[in-house]
Amino acid sequence: MIIRVLCGIGDTDTARALATVLNQVPGAELAPVAADSAALLTTLDRLADESVDGLPEVVLVHERIGPMPAFELVREVAMRFPAVGVVLMSQSPNPDLYAAAMDVGARGVVGLPLSHDELAMRVQTAAAWATGVRRHLAPAPEAPSGRTGTLVTVAGAKGGVGSTVAAIELALAARAAGRATALVDMDLQSGDLASYLEVQFRRSLADLADINDISPRVLQEAMFDHPTGLALLLAPAEGERAEEVTDRAARQVLTALRSRFDVVVVDCGSQVNGANAVAVELADTAVLLTTPDVVAVRAAKRMVRLWDRLQVRKAEDTVVVLNRHTRGTEIQPVLVQRITGTRGARTVIPAAYRELQPFVDAGRLQDLDARSTVKQALWALAGELDLLQTAEPGDPGRRAGRQHARGRSGRKRGPGRFGDRGQASLEFLGMVPTILVVLALVWQCVLIGYTFTLAGNAADKAARSAATGHSCAGGGTEDLPGAWQDGADITCAESDGMVTASVNLRVPALFPGVASFPLTLSASAGAAKESDDG
Repeated sequence: MIIRVLCGIGDTDTARALATVLNQVPGAELAPVAADSAALLTTLDRLADESVDGLPEVVLVHERIGPMPAFELVREVAMRFPAVGVVLMSQSPNPDLYAAAMDVGARGVVGLPLSHDELAMRVQTAAAWATGVRRHLAPAPEAPSGRTGTLVTVAGAKGGVGSTVAAIELALAARAAGRATALVDMDLQSGDLASYLEVQFRRSLADLADINDISPRVLQEAMFDHPTGLALLLAPAEGERAEEVTDRAARQVLTALRSRFDVVVVDCGSQVNGANAVAVELADTAVLLTTPDVVAVRAAKRMVRLWDRLQVRKAEDTVVVLNRHTRGTEIQPVLVQRITGTRGARTVIPAAYRELQPFVDAGRLQDLDARSTVKQALWALAGELDLLQTAEPGDPGRRAGRQHARGRSGRKRGPGRFGDRGQASLEFLGMVPTILVVLALVWQCVLIGYTFTLAGNAADKAARSAATGHSCAGGGTEDLPGAWQDGADITCAESDGMVTASVNLRVPALFPGVASFPLTLSASAGAAKESDDG
């Protein structure tokens, strides 16, 4: 519950101490402090001119505010603004003071110096009283429009399979089709949806947990309006607050969302608790995301069985989507469908994390290029789940959604037909230059080794030829291939009855006989000089 607090304090030190303590009270939002009674009444008049709902729930009045005496100011606020809970702050909160404060309309007295527990209790009590008064003062609610939006939940078989990315892209696709869309992070303990969309927002799903009647204004205050047009309801930043969101609260919040939005997409994470179990139970479509590996498929099977045991959802009513799919993997959608007993989606999500990584790291998944194969597959999945339908067939948003879900030829880009084949082709083409370079280096290394072998053999032949009185160069080039003979340097020297031959060969560059590599290999060999008598 959001508690707006307006303070009337003339003492700067007390105002600073109050702001410090109030920041630790759950749900409390402190408005700019009014330095005197006139400023306080002027602020309340301005807020009341807009609407009763615009008034703060609690007004804190310091006993030395001036120029109007504190008791008169409390009486004035209580009479003119009956939907506001007034709390008096005093240095000596004795029984007589408390009785006098109640007589003039205060809803509580808090002592100075401030205590966190006492201030939190007084503020929350006054806020609850003000909320009850406003409920009675509010006009009769309008008859419900009867609209019930489509609820889609996205759960992961285990952590890290991509359920948050899938939920975001499904919501973006529905919004691009012109449908009012809410995106809810119900991974209550470890939800990180805000990081993917570059959002910093204090309010969360936990702020709605203890509200019995969620009005449109209360719901709107708890949600963040994203520049993409999505309405975001985030998980609490403090994981321990997940316990505040009970199954009853989750049911009430989701019902309120479905009455206001055409599409509600819920990211349930990979853990089962009371809140997201209710979401899966209420969902028109429950998507279970898995990856094509044994561990993830086993986890998907466990999740489906758990939902069935808890009577949350039957296996045949669950849609399994395969993420990070490649044609070469042994685990294909049909096998996953058979193992889990679920309905398999026709659309599979290709393995192309390199497309996502820059946008995930930057926290701007909404900027993912429309040419991304992952985005095209997820928007095609949105079409398969009927999230792109609009009330008006000619709506331009619907055409935009169809453009992502279909190819230029107008045929669906289902990965079962063209998507996976195109992804494999793109990946292969991207690797061709690297493959060619590696092959060229390997071949050049082979030529170097072969040249070294030829040089050693030529040196041995030249030494033996010269030792028997024949031509040194002729013997060395006898077995050399033609491409190595050009530029070969073969010399022989005689010393102490020994003939030593030296050979220098140039290494060909890739194609022998065309060009030489800037590398010369040397080899030498010796043989005993044979006498003429022999």
